[in-house]
Amino acid sequence: MQTIKCVVVGDGAVGKTCLLISYTTNKFPSEYVPTVFDNYAVTVMIGGEPYTLGLFDTAGQEDYDRLRPLSYPQTDVFLVCFSVVSPSSFENVKEKWVPEITHHCPKTPFLLVGTQIDLRDDPSTVEKLAKNKQKPITPETAEKLARDLKAVKYVECSALTQVRSHTRVRSKPVRSRLHSVRFWPSQMKKQKYLRSTTATTTTT
Repeated sequence: MQTIKCVVVGDGAVGKTCLLISYTTNKFPSEYVPTVFDNYAVTVMIGGEPYTLGLFDTAGQEDYDRLRPLSYPQTDVFLVCFSVVSPSSFENVKEKWVPEITHHCPKTPFLLVGTQIDLRDDPSTVEKLAKNKQKPITPETAEKLARDLKAVKYVECSALTQVRSHTRVRSKPVRSRLHSVRFWPSQMKKQKYLRSTTATTTTT
């Protein structure tokens, strides 16, 4: 069975782990635990053929800047995540995350992923941002950044409500691989959940 390696990067606490756990187990974690290195894997059908989609969760904290790139070799696609209610995490997409992955894997495509969209219209969240003269990131703003950074596409989702939205993939060379990178896909054949607390790859 062919494998597609997908590595997820982004600031800490933007919902990367929640996204992957919700996707692979249909459960939303109740507590936030900073990730060091986790693996998740699902079997997806692409063109009638089964593929193993390996999802590699990474830690966004600066303490792991040297450790994190160890998971980058042989990556087929990156998911660069930010929270739509965290302007600083959005800013770090262009200031830190895209420069980092393009430095280590200059030819690897990436998607820009906006998380926590269930909070975009949450009154208390909006009020908190307003006190700092900030507001949630709009889809239009994120799509513009995706174009500027040459991301394959912009998608956004809520791991809590399992709602997703995405734009069409227009790049033919990577479309077949990215076709499997969907959140809560109806074509998922079976699921596997793997966990590793070290920076070593878990094989299945």
